[in-house]
Amino acid sequence: MNDLNQSTLDQPKVVGQRTPRIDGEFKLTGRAGYTGELSIEGMLYGYPVAATIAHGTLERLELDEALAMPGVVDIFHHANFPRLHRSPNSMGHGDQVSEVRLPFEGERIYYHGQYVALVVAESFAQARAAAQRVVARYRQETGAISSLLDGAHDSHSEGELLKDAGTRRGDPEAAFDGAAVKVDAVYHIAAESHLQMEMHATLAEWRDGGSRLVVHESSQGVFYQRNAMARIFDLAQENIEVISHYIGSGFGNKLFMWPHAVAAAGAARELGRPLKLVLPRPQDMTSGGNRPASRQRLRLGADRDGRLSAVIHDSTTETSLVDRYVDACGSATPSFYACDNLAVSQRILALNHGTPCPMRAPGEVSGIFALETAMDELAVALQMDPVELRLRNYAHKDPESGLPWSSKQLDKCLHSAAERFGWAQRDPGIGAMRDGDEIIGYGMAACTWFAGRQPCQARVELRADGTLFAACGTQDIGTGTYTIVAQTVAELTGVALADIEVKLGETSLPAGPLSGGSMATATTLPAVAAAVRDALGALKEVATGHGGVFAGCDADSLTVAEGTLSDGERSYRFAEVLEAMRLSSVNGQGSSAPGEEKKQYSFRSFGAHFVEVRVDPGISRVRVSRVVSSMDIGRAINPPTARNQVEGGIVMGIGMGLFEKLDYDPRDARLINANVADYIVPVHADIPEIDVELLDYPDFKFNEFGARGVGEIGLTGIAPAISNALYHATGKRYRDLPVTIEALLADHASA
Repeated sequence: MNDLNQSTLDQPKVVGQRTPRIDGEFKLTGRAGYTGELSIEGMLYGYPVAATIAHGTLERLELDEALAMPGVVDIFHHANFPRLHRSPNSMGHGDQVSEVRLPFEGERIYYHGQYVALVVAESFAQARAAAQRVVARYRQETGAISSLLDGAHDSHSEGELLKDAGTRRGDPEAAFDGAAVKVDAVYHIAAESHLQMEMHATLAEWRDGGSRLVVHESSQGVFYQRNAMARIFDLAQENIEVISHYIGSGFGNKLFMWPHAVAAAGAARELGRPLKLVLPRPQDMTSGGNRPASRQRLRLGADRDGRLSAVIHDSTTETSLVDRYVDACGSATPSFYACDNLAVSQRILALNHGTPCPMRAPGEVSGIFALETAMDELAVALQMDPVELRLRNYAHKDPESGLPWSSKQLDKCLHSAAERFGWAQRDPGIGAMRDGDEIIGYGMAACTWFAGRQPCQARVELRADGTLFAACGTQDIGTGTYTIVAQTVAELTGVALADIEVKLGETSLPAGPLSGGSMATATTLPAVAAAVRDALGALKEVATGHGGVFAGCDADSLTVAEGTLSDGERSYRFAEVLEAMRLSSVNGQGSSAPGEEKKQYSFRSFGAHFVEVRVDPGISRVRVSRVVSSMDIGRAINPPTARNQVEGGIVMGIGMGLFEKLDYDPRDARLINANVADYIVPVHADIPEIDVELLDYPDFKFNEFGARGVGEIGLTGIAPAISNALYHATGKRYRDLPVTIEALLADHASA
């Protein structure tokens, strides 16, 4: 922190200030190279053939008609695809490890959408047309497991109990039994699709006689994919390059590699030509990950003053039969509120679905829905204001680790958002607030997300033409990483943003982190800063060396401001220092990693959402009319993009609360709504007035910039705030998400 302040003492501040995206022009003009838009001379196109059943055996493929169609080069399937090695598959959140399921490994069908063949042709249209002519004959089997929520699997003891995914302190069962006030409820959340704008895409090219693989991928983790590809194809890591310059978002489903990428690379090697594969939306939704459905039981016990005496949180989430993913719903619960008696357990249930994966705020967003709805139920039972209940159970240190918080301003979030929302004007009576035909409901919820960091490396180059170059292998998934890296360089050097070039998203660059878990900012910027300082140190050595512009001076005495070196009397621009020595550039390397701080403090971001809903009972219509939020994320490096991340999370939370649901046929586990027409998401007309406040309390114990992540936390807490507002309006407690029009109609009919 001292180095940061020292080097920027006399120059304008850039970090923490409103900064236009440096990549905005490329995206607006169409010059940003997204994977699906790239082409290479001689490139072929792949189109997968997906299983139309979810449980059974592939008996045969009828390929003759498809092979005879114009432009078709080959069709790969289990009988002719090359044998490859399996690879450990890190699921991106919580260091979970399983195996990458390779394409075309056998005849067994485990889920609807599983790839059974890959058609390769000279054009995309030819590949798609031929794929539609492939006939697959199956022996379909009964007994497919379709959903955790279909009623047939509603036992809290069903599924595999994960002993390493739970925690326990005190005697929660005894405390709950003896509590003066209790809540014991079950909450269900439907599976959701990421539905990111850009589909999964791979462009694979083998070079140097097939010894080197270059993959363009829409990926949130290029280094993970490189390492997995190296194991699968038995290559040294240095012989594989993965590139992902621009990504049309992913929300978690691009954190690791899916079978389509292996299929594309394998087919490209067999045919000796580059091959591009872009998944169509239905296959993206069946074979590209989703947030798994969850069933949670929450038991809260409290005294008459509202202080928690017991918290018991039991969760079951879906996984697949071909892989293993754990959506840890209870991961935030142990640290959220002060309570001496707590138990968290986690089960997983394998179904005939494609493998789920992290989706924005994985685990915690589902768990917080259950916890914050239960807290609202407790407030009603106590006849206590929901804000006051949360303040009475405020955790001044982390109840799970016992460590002090590095920084926590949840109380300020609650007070500020409540005041801006007008919570004091809330009439707590059910249905007591009306405007014409509409019943108005107020609801609120607190929210949180863990703060993490990963190891990272970066390189910075000071050039004789006056420009600077910064490089890191991490990706920008649309959140603004290009810009905040440039801001960091500008802050430490005083060089204008227009003169700073940033390169990201290549495994040929210094190793960077996954773009997930809201960790990229806190991980990347310290490494970039270290590289800047290293480059400036090299420049000072050049300047003070023999023949330098400050020859004979002490290098440590030179100061940096506005792109110059100065000894207090003379100032030279970086370019002048290099030109004097006929050098084209100097380079700096930097790295950073989590250190001892995690043994001294507990790191989390916190926030609060207040929501107004309006219910028209005559037509069973619900709309979210207002959202007011306050977020404690440390320091916002670029406030507009940080605020936009929270706003985006709020929009997704409205989808989670009222619209989004993957529907599986209970008879055979096929996904019914694998398309944008039938999978309902919020549109512009559904989005209310949103007021987001970012508190400014830099967390310098976490990193020198004081920044924690912001991508996930905006989504946590929105769904329970909506359901709590619905209770205030209707008196009906909605414990199942989404709260659809059908659910409202059923309640209205039974009233």
